[in-house]
Amino acid sequence: MKNPNMVDKALLAKLVPLDSLSEKNFDDIVRNSSTEKYPAGTVLFKQGDVDKYAVYVLEGEVVLSSNDSTMERTVKGGSEEGLYAMAQLKPRQNTATARTDVLVFKVDNDLMDRLITWDQVTGISVIEMDDDQSSGWMMEMLKAKAFQKLPAENIHEMFNRMEVMDVRAGDVIVRQGEPGDYYYVIQDGNVEVSRQTKSGQVVTLNRLGSGDQFGEEALVSEAPRNATVSMLSDGILLRLAKKDFLELVRAPMIKWLTFGEAQQMVKQGAGLLDVRTESEYREGAIKGAQSLPLYKVRVLADRLEPGKKYIIYCQTGVRSGVAAFLLNQRGIDVYALKGGLQALKKPQS
Repeated sequence: MKNPNMVDKALLAKLVPLDSLSEKNFDDIVRNSSTEKYPAGTVLFKQGDVDKYAVYVLEGEVVLSSNDSTMERTVKGGSEEGLYAMAQLKPRQNTATARTDVLVFKVDNDLMDRLITWDQVTGISVIEMDDDQSSGWMMEMLKAKAFQKLPAENIHEMFNRMEVMDVRAGDVIVRQGEPGDYYYVIQDGNVEVSRQTKSGQVVTLNRLGSGDQFGEEALVSEAPRNATVSMLSDGILLRLAKKDFLELVRAPMIKWLTFGEAQQMVKQGAGLLDVRTESEYREGAIKGAQSLPLYKVRVLADRLEPGKKYIIYCQTGVRSGVAAFLLNQRGIDVYALKGGLQALKKPQS
């Protein structure tokens, strides 16, 4: 792997659609991308692959071929065609094989689209909202799965409404058992997340750093804080009030469906998740539904099938909303049944 900063930026600036980025966002996406050298004969990607990268050839020649055709075409670095990402449609329509030794540039599509949208919709560069030294935490935050699902306008407005907090090592930011009032983003510093068990033992659950977020679960669930978060170092936090969080972050993250819409999605292969308790599930569940109690969502989320759509339901829709938010944060494509099972029992008007 080669540091992208060592590549001629004038060449990278011609790549489409990087050429539409503001100067600062262009510099930042270059820092967060990679250039890689491969010997002749290397398969860069295969037909049918689904990945998140835009791949450009900067030097050398790459052959694009397909399984159902004898037609081949060659993309040369530095050519007009080389300004565009190869076989960008997903699943990929071609296999890319290096004909000669090649140098390629790989860009995260999600991040690139996020920054282009930011430039074109809000007219503001992400980095212009803060100094260059603290731009790293913003990029880490924007690369989080949760933020990739939010409209650029919401993220822009979220920053506008956030308060800056200077904090010191040892400060307790949120305390277990207290009501949720703010959502936090770490601009600088490190925190420890801990929980006190019923026996009184304090257990460390996690450590978070620059660009990480915390405090959202109590706001979504309307439940008391389930953990204590303390500063391990001096730092800077940004906090967003509960009402602003619900409007700008939670609402876009939860997609609601009617029962009819859910039925159509199930016919098309979507899975059903029952997030009620095990006892409620045993008492009666929708046919074909998988039991995933709300309290197990964080632990078992990685066992769900990647790329599959899921419909979540509970009794009233409250638990479904919380589960949908938590799973969306983790990159799962989920929808919540509006009104839950209770709505299904209401007489039709």
